Amino acid sequence: MVNERSAIIKIGDKEYELLLTTKATKEIAKKYGGLEKLGDKLLTNKDYEGAIGEIVWLIVTLANQPILIHNYKNPNDKKELLTEDEVEILTTPQDLANFKDAITEALYKGVQRNIVSEESKNAVGE
Repeated sequence: MVNERSAIIKIGDKEYELLLTTKATKEIAKKYGGLEKLGDKLLTNKDYEGAIGEIVWLIVTLANQPILIHNYKNPNDKKELLTEDEVEILTTPQDLANFKDAITEALYKGVQRNIVSEESKNAVGE
């Protein structure tokens, strides 16, 4: 899944994969009203504490998707989910700012459509 549908960030000394799944999309829609409203909320939040909280929530939501997939596929080898407390303790505000590109990449890859069309049988010149 890495690179094809996700982006990587490092929290503390551990790498986490950020992945937009249908489940994460539902959670974002529930909280913000949709993916398109997520950007508006993050950009217009004037409350510094609130803005940090929103970014931390989004990181945890996206980083937990691969862990949830692993736990679903491997019920006898479950991994611990990332928590907001862990992100807040193991990162700096600069780290959160640097994660913006990875978040954007994961969201973009999650909604990106790879459409392959067949060549027309009635192409000009045939």
